[in-house]
Amino acid sequence: MKLPIRPLAFLLLLSCSTIAAQTATAPDFAGIDHWINSPPLTLASLRGKVVLVDFWAYSCINCVRAMPHVEHLYETYKDKGLVVVGVHSPEFDFEKNPADVTAAVQQLGVTYPVAMDSEHATWKAWHNQYWPAEYLIDQNGQLIGHQYGEGGYQRMESAIRMLLGQGAQSDVAAAGEYAPGEGDTPEMLLGTEAQTGLDSSESGNNGLHHFPNPGQPAPNHYALTGIWNMTDEYAGLVGSKGDIQIRFKATKLYMVASASTPITLEVTIDGKPQTPVTVQGSRLYPLFDGGTDGIHVLKLHVPAKGLQVYSFSFG
Repeated sequence: MKLPIRPLAFLLLLSCSTIAAQTATAPDFAGIDHWINSPPLTLASLRGKVVLVDFWAYSCINCVRAMPHVEHLYETYKDKGLVVVGVHSPEFDFEKNPADVTAAVQQLGVTYPVAMDSEHATWKAWHNQYWPAEYLIDQNGQLIGHQYGEGGYQRMESAIRMLLGQGAQSDVAAAGEYAPGEGDTPEMLLGTEAQTGLDSSESGNNGLHHFPNPGQPAPNHYALTGIWNMTDEYAGLVGSKGDIQIRFKATKLYMVASASTPITLEVTIDGKPQTPVTVQGSRLYPLFDGGTDGIHVLKLHVPAKGLQVYSFSFG
């Protein structure tokens, strides 16, 4: 589950006796199949350090927006006793490729250690449920706080500073901190395992479906036109052409999609042509930036089969 904003929960802000009663030893990293920017690490080897563990996935826009703040913490405090470990737990199967994750790490400017948790062994050991999710561990290996979703950057930094003996900072919004507009459209997932937002009289179950032209979809929904193969993770166009319409409220719209050969999508927003978007490879694609929050209808015309669409997210 991806969360745009969730409150920061910190035992560190309570009394010392409360902390002692409620903290627990943090689980170790489990089932890591590849390390980036570092040799393999264990929490036992990091005793004496303050450790921030950040669960993320490279196609998650919430994670991407949070990454500069995590990198800031690492660069600011790595020489003062902080270790940051990014645990890359994929949302989709295509995010399990080490070369692709390494490329994403480089593109995002991530310099701290990244552990590839491709089979979610560490995710399960930590009982994590969210992208992004951050867990703060003290010098004794005790888990003392967490942040689910974006935000809370200043409180996290203050908690780190307190553990490092540097004093807290004021609890104000960090520069560039994202805040969704009231009633903004939630993420839409096209795969049948967690399908959300499909507006159609046709079943969205696994298998081939011929989706008729539905007209404008309901608010906060998408509609498919053409012959699509619905799978656990994505909707794949198998007909010679097709369309996707999305009725949403947000400032920006992103799509997680894949294509083995380049497919250039025709994009219109509220009936006006936009810059075409070419899908090649498996990643997050920006589709629209309106500058200000508003209600829109976006239409994608897909001129050839082979497009696989995993999700739409908003910002």
